[in-house]
Amino acid sequence: MIDRVAAEQREAACLAPVAMLSAGSLGRAHDTKPDAYRTGFQRDRDRIVHARAFRRLQGKTQVFIDGEGDHFRNRLTHTVEVAQVSRTVARRLALNEDLVECVALVHDLGHPPFGHRGEDMLAQLMEPHGGFEHNRQGLRVVEELEVRYPEHLGLDLSYEVRESIVKHGSKYDPAKVEARFGPHQRPLLEAQLTDALDSVVYDCHDIDDGLRGGYIRLDQLASIPLWDAVWREAVEASPRAAPEKLILDRALRNLMDAMIDDCCAASLSRLADDGIADLAGVRAARRPLIVQSPSFQAGKRELERFLFDNLYRHHLVNAAFHRARRVLVELFTFWTEHPDALPPEHAARVDSCGLQRVVADYLAGMTDRFALDEYVRVCR
Repeated sequence: MIDRVAAEQREAACLAPVAMLSAGSLGRAHDTKPDAYRTGFQRDRDRIVHARAFRRLQGKTQVFIDGEGDHFRNRLTHTVEVAQVSRTVARRLALNEDLVECVALVHDLGHPPFGHRGEDMLAQLMEPHGGFEHNRQGLRVVEELEVRYPEHLGLDLSYEVRESIVKHGSKYDPAKVEARFGPHQRPLLEAQLTDALDSVVYDCHDIDDGLRGGYIRLDQLASIPLWDAVWREAVEASPRAAPEKLILDRALRNLMDAMIDDCCAASLSRLADDGIADLAGVRAARRPLIVQSPSFQAGKRELERFLFDNLYRHHLVNAAFHRARRVLVELFTFWTEHPDALPPEHAARVDSCGLQRVVADYLAGMTDRFALDEYVRVCR
């Protein structure tokens, strides 16, 4: 059998010098005995997958509010897609696959219901009370709110996974990163890779969901050079009588492959140009190291502007989210005015955390459906 020591030795022999080795982790906040067979990051992955907050992602919005369609992505399916793609590309670049998988699986745990519009609404409500941001909320989830052990709060994940949560986002603000996570240190390559591939995955699946849901049309996308190139390639490679939906599947695969190929080539080029040869070099890097080429990044930005204007701000999507934002406002108002109506496990935290923060934690943990049901129960 392959035990933990053998797995760590395999990492040391096979991974790139710029990769994060499990044996080099700064460890956990609590004194936990190492597992006999799993590396630290493998153990983190399992803790994340078994967390209640992870299961609730299945009921949280990606683009379309839960219940609007059987095949639209939700936060959980998006997370699984990011984990699968990130792990595959990490293997290609000889980075730590287990750490990449952890970062992918945990990166959206702090998202509230109703997607980014829900986050914007909670941030507005919490502005006088310390603010709200999904990365910081994700850290609260894994360090405080997820309770599974009698000895301590939280999941007790490795330092590197927790650091990657608060530094998720290619333009994270060091001023918002606590000193214990080295705010001026560059994130690990595994974290940077997951962040880059997160946007690749949602670009592709949002096109898919938008087209199949009738929110955008192929003729609209034809004006976007990046999409037009992969679509033409898909048409030429398909049999003449192939159904359009299968050509679409091929075009989406072509788009993802092109984005990943460009990201790998551009990132390896930047590592070489900047003389990054080891983990210390990654931490001290003066700029991001996992990148797209300039020309490809420009095409990607154009595609994302199209999605923002035509899908994310589609009038039907807007109408659904305006209703959802009103739900959050009224629920927040109700519980801050009537704290005695909070569930006991949340009410017990008011003295230590503050009423508004407890209400925000409660709301952020809700699925779309639960929030809507609570709105009917307490606000109508």
